[in-house]
Amino acid sequence: MSRQQTIIKESLKALMEDESFLPDLQAQTREQAFNSLVSLLSTPNHIHKSFLRITLENGTIVRIPAFRVQHSNTVGPYKGGIRFHQSVNEDEVSNLAKLMTLKNSLHEIPFGGAKGGVIINPKEYSIKELNLICKKYVQYFHDVIGPDKDIPAPDVGTGEREMDWMMGEYKTTHPGKQYRNSFTGKSIVNGGSLGRREATGKGVYFTYRYMMHNFVKENKKWLKDTENRFAHTALDHVDGKTKIAVQGFGNLGSVAALEAYQCDYLQNKVVAVSDHNVMLYHEEGLDIPALINFAQEHDGELPTSEEQLRDYDVRAEIKERDDLLELDVDVLLLAALEDQIHEDNMKEIKAKIIIEGANGPITEEADKDLADKGVLIIPDILANAGGVIVSYYEWIQGRETQFMTEDEVFDRLFDKLKETMDTILPQFFGDPFPLRQNCYIHSVMKLSTIMYRQGKLY
Repeated sequence: MSRQQTIIKESLKALMEDESFLPDLQAQTREQAFNSLVSLLSTPNHIHKSFLRITLENGTIVRIPAFRVQHSNTVGPYKGGIRFHQSVNEDEVSNLAKLMTLKNSLHEIPFGGAKGGVIINPKEYSIKELNLICKKYVQYFHDVIGPDKDIPAPDVGTGEREMDWMMGEYKTTHPGKQYRNSFTGKSIVNGGSLGRREATGKGVYFTYRYMMHNFVKENKKWLKDTENRFAHTALDHVDGKTKIAVQGFGNLGSVAALEAYQCDYLQNKVVAVSDHNVMLYHEEGLDIPALINFAQEHDGELPTSEEQLRDYDVRAEIKERDDLLELDVDVLLLAALEDQIHEDNMKEIKAKIIIEGANGPITEEADKDLADKGVLIIPDILANAGGVIVSYYEWIQGRETQFMTEDEVFDRLFDKLKETMDTILPQFFGDPFPLRQNCYIHSVMKLSTIMYRQGKLY
């Protein structure tokens, strides 16, 4: 049983015991309906897979495994990114599609959940070959994607360039049909939304900032009197300087780090950042704007030598990348890949607050161990929804061909995240469940109600 299935089952069990939830369902009928919900929410509607036939520039023909998993369209069209990475597999894509359904439900975005994946290392292919892979992906899955069916977006290993290519191919394969909102995360010139690239990183940091500055500071008296162990963790870190370490310095991690660096509401200092090569550390805080400038000029990578640091006037120690997780810091912001904190390193984690910018960066075993020790984990389902929220705004703009300014996009993003936090946080700090469980219960409750009202439990 996957982690999502376990949490879904636990959430439905808690809801089944709450007689105020779906009160029309009683006795055996109630049990049957909730058994149906476990099955419906734990399994995808469709798993599409194929082998993309690609002719490389050297003339060799290869066949590359590709997936599109559609979990649920109960709330609206399927929605989810396309990942280009060598570790992609069917189970991973299925679990991420499930998470998208739950995330969209939690934040009341009228989309279902889906995910795509291609098993490649993009760095090993030329631009021409990547263009062909993108076109072939659309050709192979053209009948299951579309503006009102399933709207893909960028993910690990993809970006606006790939979405532009894919939208162009969708337009070619569907002449005369609506195409502009068939993909989101596109470039501005191709109908993308201002702020989409920064949306996930901004949303991740805003979730943390809102919790600590707005909610915890404003509710100190109530939180001090509660027995909730996570409330006391938050209170211990709300005042004074906070040391933050950021794992991953791509679009998500660099934007979130910059938000922390520039924040006037909390006394942050980003003391460590890492990418796939290196970790940079400075006790008094790193110059995040300078590191972003370096990454923009060096294919997204951080400095790896003293000379490079000097060239950009950055004061930092160069350390092993994996050591970042075990640093003695207050906050860990995880913006890389899945399963970064696991059974082998969970005992070495010293941070008391962890923000999941990436999807699933903490394994089930580690999650339980850290929660038992009072570590406050802001889960992916809550923290990293900025991308899909602004993708929804891009989708709307594509349908209406009326576009918002960047400030309007960010204002609406923050209002949407604030709305979710105002619903979740009072409940979370008032009961003993970890924040992840609270979010899942809330999300599953919404999905279950809609399924019941649509007559899908018979």
